[in-house]
This record gives sequence, structure tokens and C-alpha cells, in this order.
Amino acid sequence: MRFRSNPMAAKVLLVEDDRALREALSDTLLLGGHEFVAVDSAEAALPVLAREAFSLVISDVNMPGMDGHQLLGLIRTRYPHLPVLLMTAYGAVDRAVEAMRQGAADYLVKPFEARALLDLVARHALGQLPGSEEDGPVALEPASRQLLELAARVARSDSTVLISGESGTGKEVLANYIHQQSPRAGKPFIAINCAAIPDNMLEATLFGHEKGSFTGAIAAQPGKFELADGGTILLDEISEMPLGLQAKLLRVLQEREVERVGARKPINLDIRVLATTNRDLAAEVAAGRFREDLYYRLSVFPLAWRPLRERPADILPLAERLLRKHSRKMNLGAVALGPEAAQC
Repeated sequence: MRFRSNPMAAKVLLVEDDRALREALSDTLLLGGHEFVAVDSAEAALPVLAREAFSLVISDVNMPGMDGHQLLGLIRTRYPHLPVLLMTAYGAVDRAVEAMRQGAADYLVKPFEARALLDLVARHALGQLPGSEEDGPVALEPASRQLLELAARVARSDSTVLISGESGTGKEVLANYIHQQSPRAGKPFIAINCAAIPDNMLEATLFGHEKGSFTGAIAAQPGKFELADGGTILLDEISEMPLGLQAKLLRVLQEREVERVGARKPINLDIRVLATTNRDLAAEVAAGRFREDLYYRLSVFPLAWRPLRERPADILPLAERLLRKHSRKMNLGAVALGPEAAQC
């Protein structure tokens, strides 16, 4: 069963073998305005998870074949940041608590009120796509949710992604989200701001250097590409990279190997490349400031992250998140925006 709702709602995968209960839970999610897909077994859930992005999985524990605990284990392995809510009978509470220790987001003891289910959906999923953490992208705006859907899908591949958007829109947050949703999530995520490093140091910073390769190189040093091996490297503000270095970067992307400054032997890389820009790279190419071949190599999968002024539904939840984050840092109690601030 599938129901597509308001794009600002959560997207839930419901796994329940009992038909009557599955229909009742579907009605609850429908009344809550959420989008959902309902399946009758854990085995049926796996191919759905493989082709679609969800904000939350709600699963029964006791099912024929693969049970809810086994499904939780597979989800934790394949989609480590996708929250899972388990439903259990009263006598199995101990197992549900153990499941939370193993990574379940929460549990419900049957029978439960519809409001209890909707409250947990709101707590663990609303405004978030799979793997959105406290520092992940905020996405209540329909356009934001659609973009995160695309990001979650491309994350499963090794395609190079170019994220464009104005300064301060959260491009690095989106890049980290892609890494966390990818098979490389347990590996390094290395970000480097190409605009923040002097031109004469950027090559050695990216590719590393050997001892004595330049004045001050008193020891060999790996570059950011080597440090990110097996994981993901983010080239932040790629448009600021000098033309001469762009040619060397193009070779790295083509050959998947890097040569340290002062070295003659290339080092093989297993790496995923993401890049961001606050400029129109096509215009930069036309103006002769950016290599056309590098542009096409980077923009295999382009994503445009809109500024916050064009994402009004994201403003309040983002403000509330920042308020929570900084109140924790300052050891303050629970704080919230007042009604006047929330209406601004």
C-alpha cells in the first residue's frame, strides 16, 4: 500500500504482517498527513528501501521469517542513519529496550494510542530525510525535501556531485549528508576550502609533498586526497582554484591517482569527490576562468541548494535547532522561541 501526502510531511516505511493492524496504522499515518509505504514483511521492506529514501521505518518485532530485530540490524548496516521505530507486545519490552541499545530510535508497546505513534513520527522523522542528524540539512520546504530525496539517491552511487548555492546556504552540510548516506559513511570525510588557502600552498595541501620539495618542507606530508582515501573529499568553493591547478585536479579525477609535490611515483586512490561553488560555473567557463573539461567532470550530478529566503518553511525549524544547539553548549535548560519570534 502506498499513500503520497503533503510534501512537507514525513515519509515512512511501515512494516507490519497483521493486515488489520497494518490498515489501522496506515489510517493513523494518513490522518497525520504523512506519506507512507506499507508492506507485510521485512523481506518486502528491503527492496523498497533500496530504491526509495525514507525519513523513518516503523516495524513490528514479531513477524514470520525475518523479524523486526533482524530488519533493524540490516538497516543499521546498510542505512546507518535511518531511524527505526519498533512496535512490540507488552511482554517483549525487554527486547525492545535491548533493540534501542542496538540502534533503534524508539519503541511502542501495543496497544498504543494513535497520538503516541504520531508524536514519535514527529520526534524522529518530521522535517528530516534518512540520516538527517541534529547537524544535517533542515528540509520542511517542499523544494528542500525534493532536493534531499535526490541527494539520498545519488549518495548510493560514487558519482561526482557539484553543489551550487550562495555562501551560507549550507552546501557543506548537504555534502556531509551525502557522505553519511553513502556506502563510504564509515570512512573519512575531508573538506577543504579552496578559497581559504594561498595559491602557492594549495597544491601541496591537496596532493601532499615530499621532504625538501620546497622551502619549509622538512618532512613528507600526505595531502587531503590521501587522507580521504576510501572515503569522500569535498572541494569547497572549487571556483576559486587557480587554472594551473585545475589541470592537475582534472588528471587526479580521471586517473584516480595523485602525485605528491616532489615525488615521481603516483599513489592510487579510492575516493568519492564532491565539490561546491557559490558562482555560476558555466559563466566562469565562458569567461575563461574555469576549465570546461573539469566543469563537466565535476558536474556529473549537479544539485542547487537554495538560499534560506527561498525556503521559508525551513527558517523556523533551523532557528529552533540552532537555539537547542547553543543552549546545550552554554549548559542552559530547555529553551524555545517565543510566539512573537516564531511569527516573524
